[in-house]
This record gives sequence, C-alpha cells and structure tokens, in this order.
Amino acid sequence: MTPVDPVALAADLIRCPSVTPAEGGALVLLERLLSQAGFACTRVDRNGTPNLFARWGQKGAARSFGFNGHTDVVPVGDTAAWTCDPFGGQISDGWLWGRGATDMKSGVAAFVAAAVDFVRETPPDGAVILTLTGDEEGDATDGTVALLDWMDAQGESMSVCLVGEPTCPDRLGEMMKIGRRGSMTAFFTAQGVQGHSAYPHRAKNPVAAMARLIDRLASHPLDQGTAHFDASTLAVTTIDTGNPATNVIPALCRATVNIRFNDLHTGASLTEWLRAEAATVQADTGVQIAMTAKISGESFLTPPGALSNLIARAVEAETGLRPEPSTSGGTSDARFVRAHCPVVEFGLVGRTMHQVDERVDVAQIPALKAIYRRILTDYFA
Repeated sequence: MTPVDPVALAADLIRCPSVTPAEGGALVLLERLLSQAGFACTRVDRNGTPNLFARWGQKGAARSFGFNGHTDVVPVGDTAAWTCDPFGGQISDGWLWGRGATDMKSGVAAFVAAAVDFVRETPPDGAVILTLTGDEEGDATDGTVALLDWMDAQGESMSVCLVGEPTCPDRLGEMMKIGRRGSMTAFFTAQGVQGHSAYPHRAKNPVAAMARLIDRLASHPLDQGTAHFDASTLAVTTIDTGNPATNVIPALCRATVNIRFNDLHTGASLTEWLRAEAATVQADTGVQIAMTAKISGESFLTPPGALSNLIARAVEAETGLRPEPSTSGGTSDARFVRAHCPVVEFGLVGRTMHQVDERVDVAQIPALKAIYRRILTDYFA
C-alpha cells in the first residue's frame, strides 16, 4: 500500500478551521483515514468538545503504545498580517504555512502516518492507540480528560504514551519533555474605602495595600530549583483599579499573578502561602483582601528510564542528536496522561507556534514521522 504522506495530511488538517472549540473537520478527516487502516474509532465528545479515540489491535492487549495530540488551534489574530492564508495549508519556500502548522497539526499528521504505515506493514503483537482532542488550547476540561475518563470506563488503557507537542527549541531532535511544571493563577480583590485624595486618613486605600501584597509576592524567591526542574516563578500579570480620577482614592483594586512551580510545591501549598500573605497585608492595612485560585495542573515527572531511553535512541538514530530531557515550557495534556501511564513528549521545533505566520520546515514532518515509526518498531520488537 502507498505510505501515508504526512506533509499532505498536515496541509489537509491546516485547511480545517478548528479554532477551539470548533472541530472544523479535522477529526472527521482523521477518523476516516484511521478507520480505513483498520483502527476501531470512537468519537468521545463531551459538553460540545470533539474528541477521537482510535485503537488498532485487541482491547486489553498486554502491550499498547499510545499517542496523544490535539487538532484545535488558537485564533489567527489579524488575518491581514499573515503572509499566507492561515487556513490555506500552503507550501512555499520550503515551509508549510498556517495556523497549527507547528502546534500541532504537523505532529498529529506525523504520528498518524507513522501508526497507519506501521500496523499495515508490520502488524505488532499489541495495540496502537491514538487519543486526539479538540480542547487542548482551551480550558482542557473536556478534551484529553474526557478521553481518559471514557477509557477508564471502557477498560481501555495505554501502557505508555508519547505526546506529540513541539518540544525542540531550534533543531529537530534536541529536546524531549519528561515532565512539566505546575501552573496556577491567583486572583486578588482588595476592598477598601473610597475617599478624597487630600484626606487619605478618611479612606482605606486598596491600591496601596495591593502594591504591598504584590511586592511581598514578587520579591519572595519560591525555591532554587530541583534535580529535574528550574526554579519556580511568579509573574504579576495585571493590577487594575479602573479609576480615571486623580483626586479620588478608589474603593477597589484587583490583581492577578501566575505561578509556574516545580516538584517542591503543590497547587494547594502555594494557595495556602498566597492566602497567608494576603491575610498579613489585610491585618496591617485594614483593607479586606479576597483571593480565588485556579490550578491548571500540578508538576509531574516521568523519571528517566525505559520510555525516555526508547525515545532518545530512536531520535538519535534518525537525527544524530541525543535529546535533552527537559521540564521547561508551559503546560500540555501530558499533565493529564501522567495519571494514566508513563508519558514523554517529543515533537517539532516550536519557534513559530501561536505566532502570525506560523509555519514549519516541510522537511521536519517526514523526519518526525520516521522517528515515530522507529519508536513503534523498537517498542514492539
């Protein structure tokens, strides 16, 4: 049979306008291709979020290799600023252009093509499982989480999983992700007493109280890093009062901070620390400070071992580069998969993801397919 062309498949996926939460035809396209290749496919949509589960081989196989990825993309922004149609899937000057070219339709195309060719040409003793979601770039509450919930209910499982997110800074093969930092956002509201700026003693200034709190948080080193993680970071992302008057002390001030944390912390321990800091400033100033927290994911690590070694050997064999195991960057759906099975991320160079003129070096796509194919071959050897 003719091998699946991952470049053509990536271009076809880019032409599907699947801006979160729209399906855009991407999962329909993949389901058709995978079904024709003998994969048992099930749509696992939840609360309007499109998801696809596909398995080749027997349910409950002793060994099953899983791939995870997403077909949803972020908005394009100003379409007029793009060199090419962001949903055109155009190839020019050695690049495949379009929203999702890097993050992560080319990665999905590479592992789908590798999986289809692998099971057709060398049927393994085991199962190959693909979990694809349309809700990675959004709240991610009904995407990979929904797939894993459904798998648990149906008795489906992956022995190991590779998430095909872009992981390489500059050259294909130089980095894989064996974990991720946790992420949380805290929202503060300081409630004071409005008054005339000429009589500050008659008011309670929430801006001054918030400034004191933010200074305490921003100037406090969370840690110095750990064996596999960089130091945790806290970033102040906004302070707002909405006060247009120069002679009025406002009654309200809001601020938001985002924390990326390593394995020395949990979302709960950081929430406790933030609340304690707010309580201290409240006691000192008399300004009431309320806080809510949203924990997007805890830090996790797949310790270097069989899975990371398998991937590293395959990457080195195909590229000549030994990928550095890293936990850098933002969050990914690996944070959900890690509770199901060991998980490692490896994919393309991610320099243009989420940018205007997102694009990928066309030569990287078949190279990535070859890496994924070798990983499958070596896993089932």
